[in-house]
Amino acid sequence: MSDADRRDPLLLDAMLGKLSSYLRMCGYDAAYALDRGAEADEDVLALARTEGRRLVTRDEGLARQMDDALLLTRRDVEDQLRELSGAGFDLDLSDEPVHCGTCNAPVERVDRTEPTPDYAPDPAEEGVWRCRNCGQHFWRGSHWDDVADTLAEL
Repeated sequence: MSDADRRDPLLLDAMLGKLSSYLRMCGYDAAYALDRGAEADEDVLALARTEGRRLVTRDEGLARQMDDALLLTRRDVEDQLRELSGAGFDLDLSDEPVHCGTCNAPVERVDRTEPTPDYAPDPAEEGVWRCRNCGQHFWRGSHWDDVADTLAEL
């Protein structure tokens, strides 16, 4: 999958919440249906069509209702990542976070002089990003390393 394809927005159904976080860390615009209030099939389909998102689902019936839907068959997130890799998805971590791991909104780098919450590192010492929507702060810490290790094993 090319960098241009990485910009194609995705919609992950209710069974793929954990996978959405991995995809966001890889730079994908990966909306999660339950975060958007879409649980019923018709709501998921309407959201995907309205926002021009490619549907990623584990539901065969739902996948049949959208031409470019991607059907995943595995339950475990690592197996789902393998399926995506096999379908041509680039699953390398972005150099810097692009999308909030919590709500999928864009993130921005925190200026080195700005204060951060107690749970976040000092931006003068380490790169820190903040979600423009929910205010969550992100940095390349141990979770980033854990995800990198998982992706390297695929």
